[in-house]
Amino acid sequence: MMNRWLLPEDIADVLPAEARKVETLRRAMLDLYQSYGYELVAPPLLEFLDSLLTGTGSDLNLQTFKLVDQLSGRTLGLRADMTPQVARIDAHLLNREGVTRLCYAGSVAHARTPVGSSAREELQLGAEIYGCATWEADVEAISLLLKTLSLAGLNKVHLDLSHAGVLVGILDGQDIAKEDIAAIYSLLQSKDRPRLALWAKCLPTESADALMALTELNGSCSDVLAQAKQVLPKNKLIDEVLSQLTKIFTAASLLSEELELSIDLADLRGYQYHSGVMFAAYVDSLPQPIARGGRYDHVGQAFGRSRPATGFSIDLLTLASLSPAIGRKSAIVAPWINDVELLMKISDLRHGGEVVIQAMSGDTLQTAEYLCDRELVRQGSLWEVKKK
Repeated sequence: MMNRWLLPEDIADVLPAEARKVETLRRAMLDLYQSYGYELVAPPLLEFLDSLLTGTGSDLNLQTFKLVDQLSGRTLGLRADMTPQVARIDAHLLNREGVTRLCYAGSVAHARTPVGSSAREELQLGAEIYGCATWEADVEAISLLLKTLSLAGLNKVHLDLSHAGVLVGILDGQDIAKEDIAAIYSLLQSKDRPRLALWAKCLPTESADALMALTELNGSCSDVLAQAKQVLPKNKLIDEVLSQLTKIFTAASLLSEELELSIDLADLRGYQYHSGVMFAAYVDSLPQPIARGGRYDHVGQAFGRSRPATGFSIDLLTLASLSPAIGRKSAIVAPWINDVELLMKISDLRHGGEVVIQAMSGDTLQTAEYLCDRELVRQGSLWEVKKK
């Protein structure tokens, strides 16, 4: 007989001390976003699948749990990413003309455990800027991400930049099938130079040489940008990509003294999703990125309104596991008796921010969350707080 307390593979409970840390960080980060003018939204956990996956490519489809709605007979999806939902809210429900800043925090689930992760459920936290097509919005997203990590005690951050437009510029004017484009991205991502060279033989020499060069265009921002100007084709798209990366690198380098910046022009993960600059944030003790973000100007188009968009998302559960532990909260122990004055005293203490735990007679308090270092005792006709 199967144990009823077992959970599915790579699904886990969050126990008291860690849950409090997660919630403390969530509140602090949403307050931070509010101070920047971001408005909180809460999309539904389930949506019709065709809406949930609109404009996101095949990667998200593979990660999405699917089920049949008994009311409509249509296929529903359990969200694996909240960003498309927030884009739908901006494009279809809010329908504003100017710049809109939205933030969110909610659970997402993955049908398969993501590469480099040990969990199929995440608490996704993110912030998005809609209606601003300039590079300054991308820098604001990066700045907010760094402050998010700083709130969790993670100040030493390595930020790796890339741009979805670089390959578009290299292949500009070439008639290439969609499946072949996917193959190119895969080869670039793995930096498989021998197979990439074989594939590139069907391209003009300039484009083929540029593809091969992408696999080596990684490292310090100034060096990569200087080299890219020499080896990549001279066209409007490439020039715009390099100009944007230069502006973002220059501005981001002023955000934090502990920030390390690099560029990898072959890191094109999420190409089906992103349309411009992309960034991945790394911290010590975690091999995969702690957060990813970038520009995705075309997602809203599927909802009837194309809007410039940029932002980032982060798994709050992973972030909390890397954040320093929060100390146990001091608590007061009070007896569980029917005494009006005692209940009034307890109410006043709780209203003032104290934790008061009423213990029944013979109860041995067992809590990992609270340090019961004080108690309520009767002193004559009054109830007073005394150290234990």
